[in-house]
Amino acid sequence: MAERFSAREAVALVTGGSPFTELASREREFKPDGPLEWQGYDTSRARAAARTGETESVVCGHATVGDTPAVIISFEFGFLGGSLGERTGDRLEAAYIHAREHRLPVVSLVATGGSRMQEGMLALTQLQRVARQSALTREAGLPQLAVVRDPTTGGGWATLGADADVILALPGAQIGFAGSRVRPADADPAAYTAEAQLAAGAVDAVVRPEDLGERLALWLALLTRPTATPAPVPLALPPTASEVTSEHGSASAAPSRVAPDGLPATGWDAVLRARAPERPRAQAYLDAYFTRRAALSGDRCGGTDDGMLCGFGEHEGRAVAYAAQCGTATRPAGYRTAARLVRLAGRLGIPVLTLVDTPGAANDADAERQGAGAAIADLFGAVATARTPVTTLLIGEGGSGGALALAAPGNTWATPDSYFSVIAPELAAAILKRPPDQVRATADHLHVRPQDLLALGVVRGIAGGTAGVTAPPPPE
Repeated sequence: MAERFSAREAVALVTGGSPFTELASREREFKPDGPLEWQGYDTSRARAAARTGETESVVCGHATVGDTPAVIISFEFGFLGGSLGERTGDRLEAAYIHAREHRLPVVSLVATGGSRMQEGMLALTQLQRVARQSALTREAGLPQLAVVRDPTTGGGWATLGADADVILALPGAQIGFAGSRVRPADADPAAYTAEAQLAAGAVDAVVRPEDLGERLALWLALLTRPTATPAPVPLALPPTASEVTSEHGSASAAPSRVAPDGLPATGWDAVLRARAPERPRAQAYLDAYFTRRAALSGDRCGGTDDGMLCGFGEHEGRAVAYAAQCGTATRPAGYRTAARLVRLAGRLGIPVLTLVDTPGAANDADAERQGAGAAIADLFGAVATARTPVTTLLIGEGGSGGALALAAPGNTWATPDSYFSVIAPELAAAILKRPPDQVRATADHLHVRPQDLLALGVVRGIAGGTAGVTAPPPPE
């Protein structure tokens, strides 16, 4: 069974016991037994107050998490199941307004059973108040983080929980829109857990209570730094492949012919070099580029893709968002997660680094059922309309539109270990009805080498080239 914490115990978990100052809010006066005159409601509230020491189901205040000041909203499940009523809405609205007025991120520590029945539809409409305040805070460029505790169901999950920019969950926590007493009798309880929500792409990580403060501190440090800095400028490129391998282990030469300038001699040589298992992959580039980072997971639509790494990291004291393909065929969930990242980075004023490496988009039947075309289109749109600079490095295979969707127009670079093609040479030969022995010649006809891409103007430069083909960093 999941470990449960009171509202103030949850605050202490994330603040390490640093001072927590409660916010004052103007709360309405109720007539006896509330707006519906629900018999026994006052008595239930009095018992809940005596049991928990709280006067409502939520405690709101401000504190420091790590080194970052934040507004903290913490639910008390022991007070009528952490349910939302009109007074709860008063407190939540006041907390969001305070966050915007003082330019503070919002951290919600959620444990709730949903809306309070004793207040009927007036309780349910508090979800609209919360949704509006969350939207206004998002428009103000302030991050919202949620820690989903046990249990979190109903409207509390569908607003403060699932609507957050970053969602962390405690192990074993019961999470789902449907509470345990209203689900179908044959529903699998395992589907309503933190771990199941992680697998479904609905939360970013499951974090042990003892690690929660450190993890939140990292996230807040990465997501709030740009609010105090000038508008971001284009990024410096990640290290070259040789620098990556020298730091993280040696790599054998790719099985292809190399021209005197260190670049592939033919188109097919470029393909072999990009496909070589010894070549550095995204994980190595990210490890070399960032001093620390935190990962996002999931597309919030029911899917995840281990072949697309997304998150935020720190490079030379600067926050940078990243989306990196890992050399596998990218699934619809991967494209949607990357689009989610680009848009979040734009709202928060954080530049984006993308690493392109895929033979192409997944094209199996499941990918089509999951909306591959719409997911790719969404990422194209997110990159094309990005509100902050996007810098792309092609580190391996660039397979058709499934790779191009992640590439920044006018600010894409290539490594000597890469190629980009409208279609894989083997497939191009098949479409053209050429025999298998014409695949290598077809690769040349497609002009896929890094130096070909540079000559065509598809990339701005070649990172790590050895004969004057490495262009200078992007101008500020």
